[in-house]
Amino acid sequence: MGAFQHDSVVPYRKAETGKKQQVAEMFDDIAHRYDFMNRFLSAGIDKGWRRKALKELLPLKPRTLLDVATGTADVALMAADTLKPERIVGIDISEGMLEHGRRKVGEAGLSSMIELRTGDSEAIGFPDGSFDAATVSFGVRNFADLVKGLSEIRRVLKPGGRLVVLEFSKPTAFGLRHLYNFYTGTLAPRLGGLFSRNRDAYRYLHDSVQAFPEGKAFLKVLADCGYRDLTCKRLSFGICSIYTGTR
Repeated sequence: MGAFQHDSVVPYRKAETGKKQQVAEMFDDIAHRYDFMNRFLSAGIDKGWRRKALKELLPLKPRTLLDVATGTADVALMAADTLKPERIVGIDISEGMLEHGRRKVGEAGLSSMIELRTGDSEAIGFPDGSFDAATVSFGVRNFADLVKGLSEIRRVLKPGGRLVVLEFSKPTAFGLRHLYNFYTGTLAPRLGGLFSRNRDAYRYLHDSVQAFPEGKAFLKVLADCGYRDLTCKRLSFGICSIYTGTR
């Protein structure tokens, strides 16, 4: 079990399996509606968030990129267009999500550039210093052990390699905070249950955001894992944040 509160937040409270297995099962279950629900629940804003996150890597001009918790490959596909690296590897613990991602990569004609494989953030199957950059988009909340996952990503980065994390955070403005909590805590689970037949997945979204160590707390985690040159940029009044760190 990890050292942070969010490490123990799980999608299915009554299940006896661990967080990692539950997260994989949850994403397998909602994979067929995942892209639709992302666009629907965020009114399409999530695409702009991902684009801004990838722009953090433009000065680095990475030739090799690792996309952790790649899901249906939204970030990998956007990175191919934005950063134009030689190679992108996306890993995810949900084979169901990867199946949809591979179809999208094939339809885009990018199978020679983008490789999607089943993989675990805590045990990345590449040698030390394999990648120029790494991204995690709305995935670090799902790590069963935050420190272990971030440390493993750092291991496979080259010296000077950069990590970009895009993750939900909590607005600080009083009125917006309450509206956001109602949306993620009540409305989104109901809509998720209606469209994806999995209300637990969208309740888990709310619970894991509430428990996640955001802002300065997350920057401290990155520093403790050995990252330097840390930054945090809040987007859309604090609904999500972009974090960066260098090996």
